[in-house]
Amino acid sequence: MTSLNAAARATYLVFAACGILLASWVARIPQLRDHLHLDPARLGWVLLGGAAGSLVARPFSGPILERLGQRRTVAVTGVLGAAGLAVIGLGDVAGLWVLVAGLLTIGFTVSVWDVAMNVQGAEVERRLGRSIMPRFHAAFAAGTVAGAGLAAALVALHVPVAVHLGAIAVLIALAVPAATREYLPAEPRPDKQPGALRAWREPRTILIGLFVLAFAFGEGAAGDWIGVALIDGHGAAAAVGSLGYAIYLAATTAVRWFGAGLLDRFGRVIVLRALGGITIAGLLLFIFGPGLVAALAGALLWGVGTAFGYPVGMSAGADDPRHAAARVTVVSTLGKVASFAGPPLIGLIGDHVTVLRALLVVAVLQGVAVVIAGATKPLSVQRL
Repeated sequence: MTSLNAAARATYLVFAACGILLASWVARIPQLRDHLHLDPARLGWVLLGGAAGSLVARPFSGPILERLGQRRTVAVTGVLGAAGLAVIGLGDVAGLWVLVAGLLTIGFTVSVWDVAMNVQGAEVERRLGRSIMPRFHAAFAAGTVAGAGLAAALVALHVPVAVHLGAIAVLIALAVPAATREYLPAEPRPDKQPGALRAWREPRTILIGLFVLAFAFGEGAAGDWIGVALIDGHGAAAAVGSLGYAIYLAATTAVRWFGAGLLDRFGRVIVLRALGGITIAGLLLFIFGPGLVAALAGALLWGVGTAFGYPVGMSAGADDPRHAAARVTVVSTLGKVASFAGPPLIGLIGDHVTVLRALLVVAVLQGVAVVIAGATKPLSVQRL
């Protein structure tokens, strides 16, 4: 029988593997852009392929999870996501449509993977009786740091994109199914759980989803555009573009790992509003800072500020375990709208004012998130 500690370790590993997978290809966006001769607007539409697959998958995540269970869902989507990563690598040499096919594959499978691993994380958190969801997301962020850092090194060594992504794909396809063997089985519920349709009519759930959307837009913009903005807007070398994303991710990881105490001490709303302000300050420094060092410092603050949006949103959606699955599905679906709209929006604006200036959109959305952060108050406080 699986122990609680073993399930927690498995959950950490699965979150980290997902981060490595995503960061590995995101960190190679500048090289994909150059090799396929994509201007900012066209690159934005290409990146939309992954976001489209992700958004389409969200409504199906719940039924897939119910049919396969958490273990099988994560194992299957881990393998398929790894296959999509390998196809993205092939797209660097085979052409644009192969790249788009890989993005669609990885977008759909990782979207389902994300919902399933968050449901397992919430289950482990409830049984442990203490807040550890931010640490699971810290493991994801640590995976992205590792993936981006390795990518920066491989860019400097001129390792081909296809070789890099193919090797990572093999490792993930082996590790994720092995880890899920330690997952906790889902506890049977005595009553039938409400579907996502009912959750879509709950004002608090929708507000939490919009809050997550704003923070997810900030995270997604960082992943898609930090490297390009540093290279094109600040004249950085290609390796420094990847390093900027690694700095962002390192800051996110540190806050998620060590920040749970802040949540317990000051509460969700105060912490989230403070971090929203830090995000805005970091973006302004990244965009308008006098030089590359200032821009990298802005990327660090940007990473600090966006660290808690997604994991605390997931926790807020899962406050009531009876309705957690439906609400997490709705919240994560709204969050993924940012992935769908963000790349083309930043790219289209970037064609007119540069990608660097287009990132001001992220700061505006963070202001909205600060205003509606009150929706994340625990249900025991709101009594909704």
